[in-house]
Amino acid sequence: MAEVVYGSEIAASIKNDLKQQMDCLRNAGKRLPRLVVILIGANPASLSYVRGKEKACQMIGMENELIHLPEDTKEQELLALIETYNKNTDVDGILVQLPLPEHMDEHKILLAIDPGKDVDGFHPYNIGRMMMGEATFLPCTPMGIMEVLKRIGYDDLSGKQAVVIGRSNIVGKPIAQLLLKANATVTVTHSKTKDIEKITSQADVLIAAVGKPRLIRSDWVKAGAVVIDVGVNRDENNHLCGDVDFEAVKEKASFITPVPKGIGPMTIAMLLQNTWNAYQIHEREV
Repeated sequence: MAEVVYGSEIAASIKNDLKQQMDCLRNAGKRLPRLVVILIGANPASLSYVRGKEKACQMIGMENELIHLPEDTKEQELLALIETYNKNTDVDGILVQLPLPEHMDEHKILLAIDPGKDVDGFHPYNIGRMMMGEATFLPCTPMGIMEVLKRIGYDDLSGKQAVVIGRSNIVGKPIAQLLLKANATVTVTHSKTKDIEKITSQADVLIAAVGKPRLIRSDWVKAGAVVIDVGVNRDENNHLCGDVDFEAVKEKASFITPVPKGIGPMTIAMLLQNTWNAYQIHEREV
């Protein structure tokens, strides 16, 4: 039976370390890191995510500002606001909550954020540096997955077979790149992949990030595999669940992350870590 890896516990440890850093800065009378989150509209999921980020900042003592704009905000207004925060030396991280309203160009908005304040790790400049294996701000969910693998002692991936289910720009593509950097042999599967079960059943590390409730069954999984479930779904009974059939797969895997309390809390912890890293860079540049 698998060991259940609670990302919520790892995230709590990371946040505790960051809180100590904030306390040290405050006691020394120094400027605190500051994260600005911009939300457009009233998407319920986005509101929930933003509140979670705000609560996490308050918990560790990091300064945060939430800018909540109406759905019909003009794209140019948002771009002007981003530029204001780009120039503000007291702001270390800028995050524009996705998805954006249909009348806004997501690529243009992400491109407008100063790469040095892109704590979500979505700016093309930072994505490019990640692809080249250079130090940069990493997308938070993939970064959290790699931290989980490290914490369970599974960070030496040389010779390991890793399979990623899903090819999104937010999770699938960047986690595949990070696994490659860690010397895993990586296969990315998606909706057009043939014989997907055959491929996933060969994985030493299986990352599920497709958004299909309990898609991954026990027969998709190799005995002893590490299974990381990134999916957040609602089943037919409106219960929160992941992409993995948790109860069945945990009997076969060596490690497995649950939903909830798995990778979700790690994403927010990595956002805080990126903001702290940005702060340290900015303070060195002063």
